[in-house]
Amino acid sequence: MGRILIVSNRLPVTVEKRKNSLQFAKSAGGLATGLASFYESYESVWIGWPGITEEKITQEERRDIQDELMSRFSCYPVFLSQNEVEKYYLGFSNKTLWPLFHYFTQYVIHDQEFWEVYKQVNGLFGEVVSRIAEKDDIIWVHDYHLLLVPKMIREVLPEATIGFFNHIPFPSFEIFRLLPWREEILEGVLGSDLIGFHTDDYTRHFLSSVYRLLGYESHMGEIHLDDRIIRADTFPMGINYERFSSSIQDPQVQKEMSKLKKKLPECKLILSVDRLDYTKGIPERLKVYNAFLERNPAYREKVILIMVSVPSRIQVEQYKVLRRHVDEFVGRINGTHGTIGWTPIWYLYRSLPFHALSALYNIADVCLVTPLRDGMNLIAKEYISTKSRGRGVLILSEMAGAAKEMGEAVIVNPNNRDEVVAALEKALTMPEHEQMERNRAMQERLQRYNVVRWAREFRGKLIQTKKRQGDMHAMVLSREMREDLLRDYAHASRRLLLLDYDGTLIPFFGKPEEAQPGGELIGLLERLSADPNNEVVLLSGRAKETLEEWFGSLKIGLVAEHGVWIKEKKWEMIEPLTQDWKKEIRPILEIYMDRTPGAFIEEKGFSLAWHYRKASPEMSTIRVRELMDELVTLTANLNLQILEGSKVVEVKNSGINKGRAALRWIAREQWGFLMAVGDDRTDEDMFEVVPERGYSLKVGLSSSLARFNLKSHEDVLSLLGELI
Repeated sequence: MGRILIVSNRLPVTVEKRKNSLQFAKSAGGLATGLASFYESYESVWIGWPGITEEKITQEERRDIQDELMSRFSCYPVFLSQNEVEKYYLGFSNKTLWPLFHYFTQYVIHDQEFWEVYKQVNGLFGEVVSRIAEKDDIIWVHDYHLLLVPKMIREVLPEATIGFFNHIPFPSFEIFRLLPWREEILEGVLGSDLIGFHTDDYTRHFLSSVYRLLGYESHMGEIHLDDRIIRADTFPMGINYERFSSSIQDPQVQKEMSKLKKKLPECKLILSVDRLDYTKGIPERLKVYNAFLERNPAYREKVILIMVSVPSRIQVEQYKVLRRHVDEFVGRINGTHGTIGWTPIWYLYRSLPFHALSALYNIADVCLVTPLRDGMNLIAKEYISTKSRGRGVLILSEMAGAAKEMGEAVIVNPNNRDEVVAALEKALTMPEHEQMERNRAMQERLQRYNVVRWAREFRGKLIQTKKRQGDMHAMVLSREMREDLLRDYAHASRRLLLLDYDGTLIPFFGKPEEAQPGGELIGLLERLSADPNNEVVLLSGRAKETLEEWFGSLKIGLVAEHGVWIKEKKWEMIEPLTQDWKKEIRPILEIYMDRTPGAFIEEKGFSLAWHYRKASPEMSTIRVRELMDELVTLTANLNLQILEGSKVVEVKNSGINKGRAALRWIAREQWGFLMAVGDDRTDEDMFEVVPERGYSLKVGLSSSLARFNLKSHEDVLSLLGELI
């Protein structure tokens, strides 16, 4: 593969203008820090906003910034205006997506203008990436700010290798469905080849939303679209373990630790480090600490909570309110419980450099990480990594993604105050040997699965997914084979065309009666059948009355109900059949129809079809399995066959299928050219009887008895047009 193009909202370098001079500094933030070591070990370009708005710079400075970022940092800037920053970043990203994805629905703002600017900025990112991407590059898009970018790139570069990673929780369907632009968001992400999440829960929620909102089924994390396979998988993000585990040897860290020990009294130290965000549960944590002090007077003057709150999104109103609330609460606790010489909470409202933060990690006896909802939380991993001597206790919220892989920590529900107080009491009295045993297990895991391995695994899985797509596309009718097919057609004196209808010549609709053929399709079939060398046969699961109404005027063969009825000059049954079985089967189908809102029964002459295309996908998945099991048992001693098609279960007389009907024409003469086209399981019987020299074509990329695949029904119509 070629370069890696990392695409994120912010660059790892921030540009500021001071006294008419441009300043370049490293950006703070988990993504920039986390990916730094991986980014530097590959030929990479990082694409993102440099942190300065267009209004603050001239065109000349803009060019200077671009040149400097590329030459010194291998970064490519996407410039944004102040209005775009306010409505795309502070607006839609952080007033709509952030609270919704973290389950804080009361803070979500649904603003059409925010959405329009979000689309516009995603378009800018997509345009920049599409312009600078080269053929073999890997494009890796990051986080909720850029959910539409993968599709935008895919539309310009259809063959691009695109990965997307979501660094925050992906909410359950019941929460995600509240978003008015939910389908566009999902379609945007599905422009990727590989979609990554921190935990299995988030992956499952995403796949559920894709299924229930867009109807795309998945199997083992793979989503099959018409022309692509997309994979969703779990990759828990690691950290630069060595950097933190060796921090105690850093002279700057040692100096900071000495300074802190001189300032701090002989106390047990509890550490809390977070961005000041309502998702982090900081007020709830303060209530826990207050309750702990009230219930444990013996710890008075023997414990200190060092609370570091990093300023975050200070322009957003909820964050302003939160800061006031936290300031007041800290003051109240210190005023109530403090004594001369002892302040229960040391509160720092600022970000800390690496050496200062590492010093706190190293000296803290307990780290209290209790977010109400968190995508991963790297603070927990950083704290454990610094514990080279093994002593220290991590209290971790089960709502953080990190809890899935750090089970040896003291895991708590952050909403259960008594449980967290008890966890604090346990942590402060935990024997050293138990602390060391727990931490050693977590450290070994963190050391093995560090940030470089995380990124390499994602890259490896992306390349693997792309290769799998290539293998699937190898089955697609190539340009060369298409030319062979067209040449064979042109040279043949007698030709047989066997065509399925729904999903092959026309897309699926919610109601079967909506799938009527348009004038273009009728004209196409007329022109094909007008050639005296052609025999055109339409094979469908539909009732003969429907086929007669739609195609009866054409000079083509018709097969209805998957082979029960055949029309050449007039309709006739393939063999005498009965309908007596319907009175036993219909009540079963009706029960499942009533239990599955949106499902309905279609009765044909000699079959019953239970349709569930309009039913809830998750409910119908369960119901269709139950129905199939019951029908198999019920029909064991009856001469019936159960067909499972695309969103339909059909019961009909056994031994009747499209293959048997197709043989009626196939066996009639020695055809110079034979082509059969279908899209679902009911067409496999037809593919099975096509002679080896014939062309059998399956619509869609799933495996089949057909020799070749076509991507969609549009490809079928295009091919038929080329035949003419």
